[in-house]
Amino acid sequence: MRGCSNEHSSNKTMSGTINTQSVEQTRPRRDRDVVYVGYRQRGRAIVEKLPEQERLTPRRSLELANHSPSGFEWGYGGSGPAQLALALLLDFTDDEAVALAHYTEFKNKVVSQLDCTGRDGHWRLTGGDIDAALREISDEVIAPSI
Repeated sequence: MRGCSNEHSSNKTMSGTINTQSVEQTRPRRDRDVVYVGYRQRGRAIVEKLPEQERLTPRRSLELANHSPSGFEWGYGGSGPAQLALALLLDFTDDEAVALAHYTEFKNKVVSQLDCTGRDGHWRLTGGDIDAALREISDEVIAPSI
């Protein structure tokens, strides 16, 4: 695993549990082709969403949970990685309920393992990687694999 914005109804069922399968129906197929790339620039953690080359910021995720207003981090289990995990899931799924329900475990299983100290100097996380992690975390299908 190293390496959009549509409005839709709530994904909570009447029992209060999150219906993660509804994300599959609301997220465009092309989102699985997205790639997030993280690297350092002048000591700051930068995350870009490709192919748009759009920079991911903590702004939207901070409205849901304020772990690290100073920015993202990765490679360990702290507040910066928690903010990144929430931002990644929120951006990828565009679903606050899914992002909030799964970001802590996503941080522990994925974001804490990201590393950009190798030869390339960056990590890469694909939409397929995120789908696979969410399926493993939730034991439900988040989006079909291609």
